[in-house]
Amino acid sequence: MPESLTKVEFTNLNKILFRQLGISKAQIIEYYIRMAPKMLDLLVDRPAVLTRFPDGIDKEGFYEKDAPLGTPSWVKTFKRYSETARRNINYILCNDLDTLIWLANLATLEIHVTLSSKDSFESPDLVLFDIDPEPPANFTDAISVALMIKEKLDDLGLSSYVKTSGKKGLHIVIPVIRRYTFRHTREFVHQLGKQLAKESRLVVSEFSRSKDAGTVFIDYLQNSHGRTMICPYSLRANSQATVSTPLEWKDVNKGLKPKEFNLSKVVKIEKNPWRGLLENRQRLEVR
Repeated sequence: MPESLTKVEFTNLNKILFRQLGISKAQIIEYYIRMAPKMLDLLVDRPAVLTRFPDGIDKEGFYEKDAPLGTPSWVKTFKRYSETARRNINYILCNDLDTLIWLANLATLEIHVTLSSKDSFESPDLVLFDIDPEPPANFTDAISVALMIKEKLDDLGLSSYVKTSGKKGLHIVIPVIRRYTFRHTREFVHQLGKQLAKESRLVVSEFSRSKDAGTVFIDYLQNSHGRTMICPYSLRANSQATVSTPLEWKDVNKGLKPKEFNLSKVVKIEKNPWRGLLENRQRLEVR
């Protein structure tokens, strides 16, 4: 995108952010421009938390909740008091292409989003099953657990959406109506995890066992106020430049290789399995 067509003033476009692959900031910006049509539906009005690597992934990056100094006046923000920080946090709202480009220019490699939007911040509209294998358990084991969860949700009449985490696990999301608390959605995930833990030795559902070797933890705690999920189609800050990639359930099988979903390949995927996700908000009550 020529600079004249955006409000963003670009800096250090030739800086290499993924040294092993030789990927520059300009390529990161181009990636997010191309992915914007798939990303913005979920980003709009949803507080974002950034992971920035101004000197590339080989140097220390930082996690940023607060809008940085020098944030342009045209970037939308959402002010919320943080009990933990004991001060107001000005979250960035990535509501348009210019803001997404601006984030990329800040060397924001990862964009994380809250499970609720600014208009109903105390009431989540997304329920997250964070499926996390502990070695020697691997991605194939994560797939097995994801399919178990899918079967349980199908039995409850709930439509679910799946994506790679961009690292070693998978995420399953259920869009829900805005009438539940985080305690309610967290308990829903926890109870389902406990059911599966009784049925499979592979699954653990309690945080105290989350690091048990060779198991897969269903992390219900991510459904807590202020916690975030990596945004669909966000990059991950690792040497393979992987992407948290939405999938169709029919493609979730033992042959799936998460490292293949990277910056260069994901842009070529035309399908968007998460299209219309927020239009499919459901009730959690069991039939």
